[in-house]
Amino acid sequence: MQTKLRRWTVADPGRRFDDLFNFVHDPATLLVAFDRVAGNRGARTPGVDGLTATDVEESIGVPGFLNDLRTALKDGSFRPLPVRERSIPKPGGSGKVRKLGIPTIADRVVQAALKLVLEPIFEADFEPVSYGFRLRRRAQARSPRSTISAPGDIAGCWMRTSRRASTRSTTQP
Repeated sequence: MQTKLRRWTVADPGRRFDDLFNFVHDPATLLVAFDRVAGNRGARTPGVDGLTATDVEESIGVPGFLNDLRTALKDGSFRPLPVRERSIPKPGGSGKVRKLGIPTIADRVVQAALKLVLEPIFEADFEPVSYGFRLRRRAQARSPRSTISAPGDIAGCWMRTSRRASTRSTTQP
C-alpha cells in the first residue's frame, strides 16, 4: 500500500487523494500498525485505560481489538482518550522534569495507521537533499559538501544593522 501511494504521488504531484480514510481503517493497515506499536518499547506502558499491548494480546485478542477499532473508525464513533501524563527527568542531570503524554494503545494504533498512510505521500514531496525528521535520514548523515558556510561575524553584522536601523528611525521625521 505504501509503495502504491508513493508511486501515485510521484507520478502525479497534483493528485488529490479522496479515499485515504479507507486505507487507514483497512484491516491490513491496522494489523501492521498494531505490530509496530506492540514492538515499540512503550508498548509496556499503559495509557489512561490501563491496557498495554500485552494485555490486548492476552485478554482481548488482537483480531477482536482491531475489529472493534476498525468498526469505531468506520462509523465515526472513535474518539481518542486523554493522554496519561507523567513527569520524567530532563537529560543532563539539571534536576528539571518534563511532562510525557502516554496515549492509549487504541490511540497509538490509529496514529501508527495514519502515519503508514500519510508518510509516503508527504515523503515524495521532499527533495533528496532534505534531512531531518524523515525515514532513514538524519541531519548528521548529510554530505559535508552540502554544508554552506559564509565567512564573517554574524553577531557583528546584526549589531551594525540594528544600529543603522535605530539611527535611521531617530534621524528621519
